[in-house]
Amino acid sequence: MKRISFTSLSLAAIVVIASAAASRAEDSATVSPRDLDAKINYCKTCHGTNGQGFRGAYPMPRLAGQQTEYLENQLQAFIDRRRTNPVMFNVAHVLSPAMLKGLGAHFKDLNPKPLGGAPRDLASAGKKIYDEGVPETNVAPCSSCHGPEAKGEGAFPRLAGQLNDYVFNKLVNWSKERGQDKSKPDTSAIMEPIAHGLTEPQMKAVAAYLSSLE
Repeated sequence: MKRISFTSLSLAAIVVIASAAASRAEDSATVSPRDLDAKINYCKTCHGTNGQGFRGAYPMPRLAGQQTEYLENQLQAFIDRRRTNPVMFNVAHVLSPAMLKGLGAHFKDLNPKPLGGAPRDLASAGKKIYDEGVPETNVAPCSSCHGPEAKGEGAFPRLAGQLNDYVFNKLVNWSKERGQDKSKPDTSAIMEPIAHGLTEPQMKAVAAYLSSLE
């Protein structure tokens, strides 16, 4: 009877293991349309049918038109607990890298009308802060990162059309929610001194202006 050497068996086992690992890696690199649609429908529960945001017990942010890089980064921040939100941690930590990319691409292409609802009389003051900043407290113009139309770029998020109460809440609570892992600093650190440099009336004005933009 022909003998099979231990070396041959070991090599065969390595090939099988490598093939299985490659298969798993390939699976994680793609997401089926059905799985993506199911997750999108789940997102609609809180963020609205077209990602326009929703006002319930808490304001749920607009995802429509968001920069894909930013959206992926924030989902990863929830996973890494660099950004605190127990609900979003539970949602995000089961998402594969392919699903993160699929969701980012889907929401980027949506462009519903903003929900509005902000006090209109605050918008002009908010526009001034957005365009010019607040020099006396070293707050740079918002437009320098988020663009003249507040549509963002790359890692800098779109703010146009975002719910005003959501924007206000995030600015007020910035240091409690963002940049929570000091060993892994991210772009949220750029906003920390800006959030601290704005008064609450200024925050409300900027939030009102942004909510009116399409």
